[in-house]
Amino acid sequence: MFKEFREFAMRGNVVDMAVGIIIGAAFGAIVQSMVADVIMPPIGLILGNVDFSNLFLVLKDGATAGPYASLAEAQKAGAVSINYGLFANKIISFIIVAFCVFLLVRGMNQLQRKAKPVPTTKECPQCFSAISIKAKRCPHCTSELAA
Repeated sequence: MFKEFREFAMRGNVVDMAVGIIIGAAFGAIVQSMVADVIMPPIGLILGNVDFSNLFLVLKDGATAGPYASLAEAQKAGAVSINYGLFANKIISFIIVAFCVFLLVRGMNQLQRKAKPVPTTKECPQCFSAISIKAKRCPHCTSELAA
């Protein structure tokens, strides 16, 4: 049973998928940090010192009554809240990841277009044999070929 699992795990697609998941998780952490630590602070500064990670709406007070100065304080008190600031950070993270995936797919498509081999053979319309693309007469059936 272990041998069968090892054969399954060592197939190319499974290993490629595992590498993709690991790199994707690492890339997600980088994007999350970029959004939270690099992009959102200047946006918050432009909007009047707004910290997006602390934007929330209290639906129900916790053990100690509000108002709460931060989301962490509200969560510590057990308040029920809608955390729309964190949601905005996640949306921006998603847009960045989607854009990067788009760029990756676009680059791969361009590489595939460049790597497309130029045909060197064609098919004879009379005998259907593979012949050189430069041939003017089929070497198999000797029929003349259109230019």
